[in-house]
Amino acid sequence: MQNENIKKGQGAQRNVTNRFDRYTYEPEDEDYETVKTSFTEVFPKTIVNQVKSEDLPMEYSMNPYQGCEHGCSYCFARPTHEYWGYSAGIDFERKIMVKKNAPELLEKFFQKRGYQPEPILLSGNTDCYQPAERQFEITRKLLQVCLDYRHPVNILTKNALVLRDLDLLKPMAEQNIVSVSLSIPTINEELRRKMEPRTSSAKNKLKAIEILSENNIPVNVMVAPIIPGLNSDEPLAILKAISDAGAQSFGYTLVRLNDTVEPVFVNWIENAFPDRAQKVLNLIRSMRGGKLGEKKFFDRQKGEGNIAEMIHNTFKIGRKKFFYGKEFPKLTTKNFTGSKDQQLRLFD
Repeated sequence: MQNENIKKGQGAQRNVTNRFDRYTYEPEDEDYETVKTSFTEVFPKTIVNQVKSEDLPMEYSMNPYQGCEHGCSYCFARPTHEYWGYSAGIDFERKIMVKKNAPELLEKFFQKRGYQPEPILLSGNTDCYQPAERQFEITRKLLQVCLDYRHPVNILTKNALVLRDLDLLKPMAEQNIVSVSLSIPTINEELRRKMEPRTSSAKNKLKAIEILSENNIPVNVMVAPIIPGLNSDEPLAILKAISDAGAQSFGYTLVRLNDTVEPVFVNWIENAFPDRAQKVLNLIRSMRGGKLGEKKFFDRQKGEGNIAEMIHNTFKIGRKKFFYGKEFPKLTTKNFTGSKDQQLRLFD
């Protein structure tokens, strides 16, 4: 049963208190009905971030936007909006910061003396192909810089808008300097509209895998997050569908609700699924030692208890059944010279 009062087109149903604010103002419910997306240009001094998390495989990431219109209530990036003075709730989805100078900053980064190239994850925090990208095209410009400098980049997105940039992705793939990871937590379209209300449909994501694969662009899929009681019955069906579409590998994560993600998600599920909200929350707690979140490196990926073990075993079966013999290519850095000059490195 779904609560008909849920606000469509967004995950957060309200703003939540910013951890860093001394004083708070909570608008009335009707105030939220008129919230529209606004865009603010910001001027960062750098665009490439060094990833310091011990359990993440990438060295660098870059994010052309702060905040994300996709509206996933469980998004781990929500608390980062609080550093800008906003709420992790509706503000995260409706107050988007735009880094128009990102391409210039990336080019300066590539030109740094002594820089040793490593694949950069685009985005990693908020989605580089969220709806705002149709207007601002910052991600496209970043890809053009990567192509010009022959620098490897891994794209992570929930949006089939990535297909717009096939004209850049194809020559990058020919040089083995690009891969695409699509996030597909569910192929149940009714559930998708509630879990990630402003992302591409499951059908369009699967079609994107097909088109990217047909153009020899390697595709990985993140089946994430797995939320027990919501999409935990889908892994095998998802893995079959993405394998049939041409995906070469997959990853997955268990849901974890850290900091101000917790009140956003709890409010969302109580409105979206009032009949099973407490069951889902209790199942999450069973994987997190009685809590809804986990911050310890590596532990946050694994979870604990029977439910977590069942999910891990299901993915092991799916990997053996649908991905046996498939291998995801490692991107190359050998053609990067620190300039647009086509002369290759003498030594790798």
